[in-house]
Amino acid sequence: MIKPVPLLLMAFGLTAACENALPTAEPDQVQTRATAPPGAAPGSCWGKNVSPAVVETVTEQILVQPAEIMVDGSVTRPAVYKTETRQAIVQERVETWFETPCAAALTPEFVATLQRALKARGFYRGQISGRMDTRTRAAVRQYQAPQGLDSGILSLAAARKLGLIAVKREQ
Repeated sequence: MIKPVPLLLMAFGLTAACENALPTAEPDQVQTRATAPPGAAPGSCWGKNVSPAVVETVTEQILVQPAEIMVDGSVTRPAVYKTETRQAIVQERVETWFETPCAAALTPEFVATLQRALKARGFYRGQISGRMDTRTRAAVRQYQAPQGLDSGILSLAAARKLGLIAVKREQ
């Protein structure tokens, strides 16, 4: 008899494989060939970084009825206020698309070279395993953050800057 939990995991695994998703993608950041920004070149691979909106709770006191004050300055009836609380978006949600090396390029040899490059620059402290594990993704995120990309998915620009992918020359 098949247990329900492994069957569910198998179904999830098949779904991910069918979408060409990179198995090392962060939960909120997906890299697929099927999902790409408008105008993306055919066959290119993309990552998406989503920054959530920043929402602030605003509480205001609104004057409903002004106070009644006598000529001598005495208050016959105090002012009446009502409290209103609302949510305000301080910063909109931002989706950032960036080109990435495709899954076929992320071989164990490539990832090992990535780990060595990050280690040489002081970002990676683990063993050179050739696996895109949590420690490697954290080092990639740390390396890319100063360049404005807060993601553990390796961007094509970062791979080129690390010398892992050839830069196309203009002729």
